[in-house]
Amino acid sequence: MLSLKFSVILSLAVLPFIVSCSSGINTLAKNDIRGVSSADFNSVPTPSQTLLAAASAKPKDKHKMPVYSYSERQRVVRTTAYTCSESDHIKYGSKNATGTNLRYSNKVRSAAADWSFYPVGTVFRVKGMPQLYVIDDYGSALTGTGTIDMYQPSRVMMNQWGRRNVEISVVQWGSFERSAEILKDRVKYPHCRQMLTNITRQRPDLNRVAMQ
Repeated sequence: MLSLKFSVILSLAVLPFIVSCSSGINTLAKNDIRGVSSADFNSVPTPSQTLLAAASAKPKDKHKMPVYSYSERQRVVRTTAYTCSESDHIKYGSKNATGTNLRYSNKVRSAAADWSFYPVGTVFRVKGMPQLYVIDDYGSALTGTGTIDMYQPSRVMMNQWGRRNVEISVVQWGSFERSAEILKDRVKYPHCRQMLTNITRQRPDLNRVAMQ
């Protein structure tokens, strides 16, 4: 559960949003958006050599990226980008997997991940960027990997971000229990079933939630 400090930050940052595929949501002026240009995205530094060296000895996912224990908050992570107008997301519009609006402000932004790696509500920072990112979405292509998909409000910005390895620090872990509560009603979808299985494998006590 997020601390009071981060709960206040997140609640204050919900508006204004940028969600390009929903006309009913307030938007920021282009000049007020941090990270809108490719130059800003390109200023994100590469992970430290110390962290890269430590990552080389860790077990790897299918993308040959390190798999970390939950005690390790500084990480080298493969990131991709998505937007709500993509064909596989357009039916969900501006909503994330929790049913709330995707976020993109100067303080808080949405991201998607496998919830058995990064449970819903996980808060992190990308080295070199001032915003907090919150895991509030998932995607079938992410299942079984440590990849984080960074929400962008337009296809242009999605393409500018592209795919890159970055250094992140986990500020606050999300909730496996909340993740299981959401996923248990979606097990007809293979990626949701796989995430739930992986969560209960790590947290056998949550089988009670999965069986409700």
